[in-house]
Amino acid sequence: MADASIRVLIADDHPVVLHGLAAIIGRHPQITVVAQAHNGRKAVSLYREHQPDVALIDLQMPEIKGIEAIAMIRSEFPKARIIVLTIYDTDEDIYRGLQLGAMAYWLKDTPPEEIIEGILRVARGEQCIPPDIANKLAKRLTRPSLTKREIEVLNLIVQGQSNREISQSLTVSEGTVRAHVNNILTKLEVRDRTQAATFALKQGLCH
Repeated sequence: MADASIRVLIADDHPVVLHGLAAIIGRHPQITVVAQAHNGRKAVSLYREHQPDVALIDLQMPEIKGIEAIAMIRSEFPKARIIVLTIYDTDEDIYRGLQLGAMAYWLKDTPPEEIIEGILRVARGEQCIPPDIANKLAKRLTRPSLTKREIEVLNLIVQGQSNREISQSLTVSEGTVRAHVNNILTKLEVRDRTQAATFALKQGLCH
């Protein structure tokens, strides 16, 4: 990549961030911004059209979330080199992004020179994870994963629903809901529903 321009796609739903990044990154002599997307659906479409060397994708975007866009891109282009750029540094967001194959994870307050260095490294096929992000990822890897149904129950707990309300929402028995709640408390190592909800929001299990 050293002798050729690195073609980059940027996806972010905030115009100031999107255009600011494009302006900063595009000034580097080795980088060319070939596409800009303001939502996840457009990011997938533009990736398919341009097939850039590196894509910077925000996690939270309208129409299709960034995490879903990454999954769609990687399923169609397994060798896609993706950098997550986000305001979220919660354990679950980091885990999901890297689990899907993102090669770098940067917060939006990262200095521009570090973002550019990250793009250059990812374009060379290197993974680029800052130490603090790596530490959070290591902690997440030691925690048992919740099942899809347990995540659904946890989301409803965060919304303040009782076991009866959850059973009606999911069309399951209250006994089944209680079993899911117990599993959630055990896996998250918390004492009650309130702690579970607080943990879920803090760690990014729910937004």
